[in-house]
Amino acid sequence: MKKEMNNELIDYVVNDFKSGIKHGVLVANLTYALAKEYGMSEAEAYELKVAAMVHDIGKLKLSEYLYGRTNNGLPEEEKKYMGMHSKISYDVLKKYDYSDNIMEVVLLHHECYDGSGYPDGLVGEDIPMGARILKVTDEFAALISDRPYRKAFDIDTAVSIMIDEVKNLDMKVFILFQRLIHEESTLELIKNSRIDIDDLDISDILDI
Repeated sequence: MKKEMNNELIDYVVNDFKSGIKHGVLVANLTYALAKEYGMSEAEAYELKVAAMVHDIGKLKLSEYLYGRTNNGLPEEEKKYMGMHSKISYDVLKKYDYSDNIMEVVLLHHECYDGSGYPDGLVGEDIPMGARILKVTDEFAALISDRPYRKAFDIDTAVSIMIDEVKNLDMKVFILFQRLIHEESTLELIKNSRIDIDDLDISDILDI
């Protein structure tokens, strides 16, 4: 049975997190496509899609001063504070009774395949597959999106940057993603995920 996205949480996201919605929608749609390409069932892919949509919800608990800025522009102590957001996201979702799988993926989506990630420094296949998939789509979506300190990279440049840091990623997932990302359907998905947040209807966009 599908885990529906809690209506109260939808309101929470739309009303208070508009600055992060575009990223969430893009990551969610890419994550679903990659999960299906990987061979996951409809139910598994859908759950990952929900996890991807809300993976940064913990940033609502961070100050407006921190949210939307790059780590490159933050003092060291504030970088550590920003690094808490996955655990905060986990706690928020637990409050809304999300599945253990969704909460685990959200908690661990900043783990790196080489063990250099957080919060637990997990290595390789100790990282759940859903979190490994979200790691790839989250990084890619961030690279092809405008940030306060830079313009968006084009798709090929974004992939090249990820190749340079490939030690952080599950290679099998990343190779699959590289094949997927140049398909016409995926390019259309990226285009359609670039939404106007003022006209946002999250349920229509994510079919939830």
